Amino acid sequence: MSTSSKVVLATGASSGLGFESVKQLLLDNPEPYTFILGARDVKRTQAAFDALNFDTAKNQVHIFPLDLKDLRSVQVFAQNALEQLGQSTLDFLFLAAGALDEAKGPASHGSQWCDGLMVNHLSQHYLIHLIRETLLASKTRVVFVSSGAIRNVRDQDPKTLDVDLKANSDAGKFPVYCGSKFVQLLGAHYWRRHLPGCTIVAVSPGLVPDTNLATGMALSMSMADAKTVPEGAKSLLEAFTRNDIPADPEQIFLTSWGEWWAKDVYAMSLDTELQDKWCWSREEIEKAEGLAAQS
Repeated sequence: MSTSSKVVLATGASSGLGFESVKQLLLDNPEPYTFILGARDVKRTQAAFDALNFDTAKNQVHIFPLDLKDLRSVQVFAQNALEQLGQSTLDFLFLAAGALDEAKGPASHGSQWCDGLMVNHLSQHYLIHLIRETLLASKTRVVFVSSGAIRNVRDQDPKTLDVDLKANSDAGKFPVYCGSKFVQLLGAHYWRRHLPGCTIVAVSPGLVPDTNLATGMALSMSMADAKTVPEGAKSLLEAFTRNDIPADPEQIFLTSWGEWWAKDVYAMSLDTELQDKWCWSREEIEKAEGLAAQS
């Protein structure tokens, strides 16, 4: 792995905004990049990146299997990613994966939590635990792809999360998405407190109707402030390069307009007890989900 290239570990880069973000870094950026990506369909994702005809003498793309609905898959991906990284510095962790799932029926792999929470929060939270020492040593910038939907927790009451985010809760797509993205933001604040030396940024791509996820929300480009996928990806990439991080450590949310959101917009997520409640330790996750601990 080239010592001169920026190294990015990413989830959710096989399609949509995540794929477009990596594409722009591969094709439109003069700096060399090395990507370590997780994807459910490695063959299809590899073909999509190969079709970009990017400069392989300058950039590298390594793709490993990852199913964020299965924490055992997260364990294997973390091991593969760390082996690929070797002694190189991890410059960016890009958590771009997202899902729009209802909580009707059991979780895909037997968890007590619905698939929406697994993908949008728990699996990526667990991944951070598994690579925590590397993040600390590298002083990695961790970018959480968030959403304005964090403002729409049902009834503006965090107690509804205990109901809506359970498997078999019968909650629909919208409350599950809003609730799980809010919990993801709790996770960003949690890791801001627990990864000293790392920079934590939550960023919104804005209203981007032309993604698979947004299609399920009945959004359209005729809506005010709608952005194209390339525009949304450009907003996300701002979080990679912004050096005007606010002095207030709680002000971590970068909007698609390029502004650091005032804390009163997401005040409910600043409750440290709520953060700790939803951000389980590695040992708690492995015990609750019946996982064998990984060395």
